[in-house]
Amino acid sequence: MAVYTDLTDEQLTDLMSNYDIGNVLSLKGIAEGVENSNFLLTTDYNGQPKKFILTLYEKRVNPDDLPFFINLMTHLAESGLLCPVPVKRKDGATLSNIAGRPAAIISFLEGLSLRRPEAVHCRALGASMAEMHLAAQRFDMTRANNLSIDAWPALYETSRQNADTLHAGLTNLIDGELARLKELWPDAHAALPRGIIHADLFADNVFFIGTELSGIIDFYFACTDMLAYDLAIVLNAWCFETDTSFNITKARALMDGYHSVRKLTPAEIDALPVLAAGAAMRFLLTRLHDWFAPQEGALVKPKNPLDYLHRLRFHKKTKSAADYGVEI
Repeated sequence: MAVYTDLTDEQLTDLMSNYDIGNVLSLKGIAEGVENSNFLLTTDYNGQPKKFILTLYEKRVNPDDLPFFINLMTHLAESGLLCPVPVKRKDGATLSNIAGRPAAIISFLEGLSLRRPEAVHCRALGASMAEMHLAAQRFDMTRANNLSIDAWPALYETSRQNADTLHAGLTNLIDGELARLKELWPDAHAALPRGIIHADLFADNVFFIGTELSGIIDFYFACTDMLAYDLAIVLNAWCFETDTSFNITKARALMDGYHSVRKLTPAEIDALPVLAAGAAMRFLLTRLHDWFAPQEGALVKPKNPLDYLHRLRFHKKTKSAADYGVEI
């Protein structure tokens, strides 16, 4: 989440006239994330203060994808997953327009994102991920992953000429790893279960109250891809420490939580090392792009791409899923 577009009082008043959720008490920008403009909206709903999230979808979001994202959240919430629910307008629609941007108001979830999650949190996330994957199998919309392996070379070209200025030898390392991943990557015909994945389950997109998971947010990278790839993304995001070391205790807890709801297939287990390396490459390349071409006006600084270089190096050395805490 972040703020790229400021709103005037007139724009907000016009927007709120389309909803039946009370009058605005406050609106505060949320300075996190990298994609959209987000605000904490408080109204006097039924005479009591009530919180919502107002999201303005910025230029990096394809408006044609918004029905998929909005309908997916609605479906998952109706299936029992702890995730935001889009608020309907008076006319029944869930999308609006403000300041020249598509926009939506969604429900507010209580809880905190964790800077340093522990194994117990990883286990809870694993179980919720599996529940999400199973619930999404009943969702009748699909969306291609526009940041899949086929998109990585073009994405890399936007920062390739600058890569070595950030880290000596980075260009050669990425070139070699892109070639390796292209050779090993499971294709669409491989026997790996596919479905809707979140594709961006970083710690700031998961809320906890104590050790209880209270919500999963920010479904704006959700797409149709290999279910195990979602796990590979979370292994990267949750199971490495600030000193770059891999925490196998957290990884084992994540996998145990996932397996308690949905068992990985043998093919998924075999593919885990290459999927984890691919997930590290995907975020290395997007962070490189944002590092050298930051969005003007954002309230957040680009994240350091080298965090994912360290992860990529770890994955290159792994020999099997056992290195990630999976029993083989």
